[in-house]
Amino acid sequence: MAEFSVVYADDTLLVLDKPAGLLCVPGKGEDKQDCLSSRVQQHHADARVVHRLDMATSGLVVMALGATAQRILNDAFASRQVHKRYVAEVAGLLAPPGAGWGVIDLPILLDWPNRPRRMIDPQGKPSCTRWRVLQHNPARQTTRLELEPVTGRSHQLRVHLQALQHPILGDLLYGTPASLAKATRLLLHATRLELTHPVSHQAMVFSSEPPF
Repeated sequence: MAEFSVVYADDTLLVLDKPAGLLCVPGKGEDKQDCLSSRVQQHHADARVVHRLDMATSGLVVMALGATAQRILNDAFASRQVHKRYVAEVAGLLAPPGAGWGVIDLPILLDWPNRPRRMIDPQGKPSCTRWRVLQHNPARQTTRLELEPVTGRSHQLRVHLQALQHPILGDLLYGTPASLAKATRLLLHATRLELTHPVSHQAMVFSSEPPF
């Protein structure tokens, strides 16, 4: 598996580029202890988790150095002061929304008998995703999208794209046989991150090109 790379580092903040297939935090079982946080903590003992990407998703992840920075960054994520963008490739030719950005506003609930899957359900948590078309590939019958999660539910982008009947390619949980056949990994990458530095209060923007 590819190693993570460091995009930015100072005394209170780390921005990392996580490869697909690596957990952000340890899972249950001895075989799930290797993860981004444990690898980072080998170099930075006080590195602390602030948010996560799904194991299958690649891209930008923030970690705090120390409890104070963790608390400030946790509050920033909780109050939606951190802005994230993703790039995904989905099955089918998704028509562009008229005004540039479309909105998926569908509540998400844990599908308890089939966990960790989530599903669209009126009893679920309010969930909102903005999306826009970047490019169509008529030969492959796929669409490249830019995605902005307004809320931060687990599997939100994957569930919302499935609800549009345009699942993300390579998605083992929410894909179809046809969408799985077009990619050997989940084609979802955290490509842009905007936040305020927890100490200097400087506005910071980080980017990472998708590896697909």
